Parts: sequence; structure tokens; C-alpha cells
Amino acid sequence: MRLVSVNRLQAGMKLGKKIYNDEGLVLLSDGVELTDALIKRLAKIDIGYIYIEDSLTEDVEITGMLQDETRNQALKVVRNQFQQMSGASGITKGFYHLDKKFSKVMDSILDDLATQEDPMIMLLDMHTADNYLYAHSLNVCLYTLVLGIAYGYSREELRVIGLGALLHDIGKTQIPVKIVQKPGMLSDEEFRHMQAHTEIGYRILKEEPNIPLLAAHCALQHHERIDGSGYPRGLTGPQIHEYAKWLGVADSYDAMTSNRIYKKAMLPHQAVEALYVGSGTLYEQKQLELFRDRVAIYPLGLTVKLSTGESGVVVKIDPSTPHRPVVRVLNGPEGEPVVPFELDLGSKLSVVIVDVTDEDGVVVRTT
Repeated sequence: MRLVSVNRLQAGMKLGKKIYNDEGLVLLSDGVELTDALIKRLAKIDIGYIYIEDSLTEDVEITGMLQDETRNQALKVVRNQFQQMSGASGITKGFYHLDKKFSKVMDSILDDLATQEDPMIMLLDMHTADNYLYAHSLNVCLYTLVLGIAYGYSREELRVIGLGALLHDIGKTQIPVKIVQKPGMLSDEEFRHMQAHTEIGYRILKEEPNIPLLAAHCALQHHERIDGSGYPRGLTGPQIHEYAKWLGVADSYDAMTSNRIYKKAMLPHQAVEALYVGSGTLYEQKQLELFRDRVAIYPLGLTVKLSTGESGVVVKIDPSTPHRPVVRVLNGPEGEPVVPFELDLGSKLSVVIVDVTDEDGVVVRTT
């Protein structure tokens, strides 16, 4: 399987992984042969990259972080509650009737992650951008939990931070849709409305007897930054709860790697580089270091160029050295096809990835 930009798709290619809509339902099944009409449809619904079948990498299996049943149930619970609250005249409805569902979903997510010996932050299943909020809530929850597991939190601590992450944007249900889904830059007044989602989310969650108060603080503080430049209160490092700091990193990463109405998604390595610009100012350096060590910055199936001039596809990732994957070399220094062979960058330290390329050889610079 190979990861390809939607802009580089060609008719006749076959889809390697399912594409889901915002309700977690299958929009296109794996194995579907792409036509010009389907390619135009994919571009229209703001999907940036998809996996395609490829004879040279047919043995590369891309597995999700969650089982399909767990993922779909989590999206359903988030979607149903958020939709019930959207457009409400006041913040009066709570989670009394749904708290058990959220707890059950969180247990299922933690159970799925527990089956993975060394869970990593991977490029997740492809979703449409029909409603970014639902998939974003689940993605941020998963990323935050992977970081929490690596950090050594107990299961109960993971449940609390996981609920905080899953519900961190609940306040956006009370922001006008025209602002939340605006395709361009927000005006100063609109941005002030958007910023209010943190305090609204806190007020919603803190009143719920079955939602931990720390989860409410995650909603309140996930846009605070350690240098005091965040919102809503301009808190500095020691004043921001540790959970909210982890959540801030995960939230920013998912925003960068998601295709939005107004911006194209970054690839993981680009997003990590962007996060590191804020090391020690926006984010804690030690947290970013752990994040870097837990994210697959070069996803399976990605086409890369090596310092030798050769190019190939990432086919294996060692959790202990995720930034130095195994690459199946397919082309020589002049772009000529070669007999495929695998190069383990974890042991071949003199070779590094210098570029990420699309199928037609267009290069996205990494430095």
C-alpha cells in the first residue's frame, strides 16, 4: 500500500484503505477502482491523502489505532451529543443521560490501546471533512492517550485525561456554525467568539457529577501556552495543568495534519517541525520530545527520498526509532527503477531521509 496525495491520483488506481464520513460510516470501500469522477469527489470533500494499492508494496499493511467498532461507536456518541447541543439557546443540557456511554467508549478505547505493546501516534483512518469537530475530538483523544501511556499514567489517570481530550471542544457547540465553519480568516470579533469555547466547555463539564473536574479544566486550558500567550486567561507554565499541556500539543498536531476548508493538511514530519518552533515558549520541551518519540513522522506507505539520491516507500517502523524507518528502495539516484531492496535506517546511520515526494516526483522539502 502507498500513501498518495489526492492531487496525484490517477484513474485506474485502487483504494487501499476505506474512507469514512463524519458519522464513521464507510464512504468508499477498499479495493474500489478510482475513476475521474471519484477523484474529483475526493478533492471536493477535502481529503488530502489516501492509501492506494501498489504491487511493489502490496505486503505493507496499514492498521488503525482502534478497532472499527470502537472508532464508530466513539464517533457516534460524540456526534449525537454535540448535535443535540448545537444551536441550543442556553447551556442547560448536560451529560446525565450519556455519561455512561462516554465512560464505556473510553474503556473500549483504552482496551484497544492496551492490546498494542508500544502504541504510537499514526496517521489515522481517512475521514471526510463534513464535520471536522467529531473526528478531531476522537483524534486528539487518541493522541493524548498515547502520550499519557508513554508518560506512565495509571489507567484511571488515562480515563480522566482521555475524557478531557474527547470533550475538549464541547464548547464549540454553542458557537455559531457560520463562525466555526468559516472558510477564511476570522475577524477580531469572530475570533473572540471562537475563543469563548474554552470557557463555555468548562462551564458545561464542571457541572456534571460524572465528568471529572480535571476534564473540565482540560477544556478550559487546552489553548493556554507556557509563555502566557494563550487564552482564555493568559496562564503561564506552572499555572497550566499538566493534562492541558499534553492536550495542547495533541490538539495543535491534529489541527496541522487535518485537511480543512481553509488550509491543506501537513504531513506528520512537517507538523512536528512546526511544533518544535514553539519548544520552550508555547509547549514544554520535554513533552515535545516525548511526542516526537511517539509519533510516526514518516507514515507507512509514504514515498521518501534518501541522502543517497535513491527513493522508496516506508514499509516498517520501529517504535524505538520512529524517525528512522525501514525504506523499500524502488528507484536509483537518477530516478531509474531498481530491483527493490530494503534499507533499515535504524542501522544504516549514514543514510537519512532528505525529502518527501509524491508519485510524480514532486518534492516537498523537509528543511
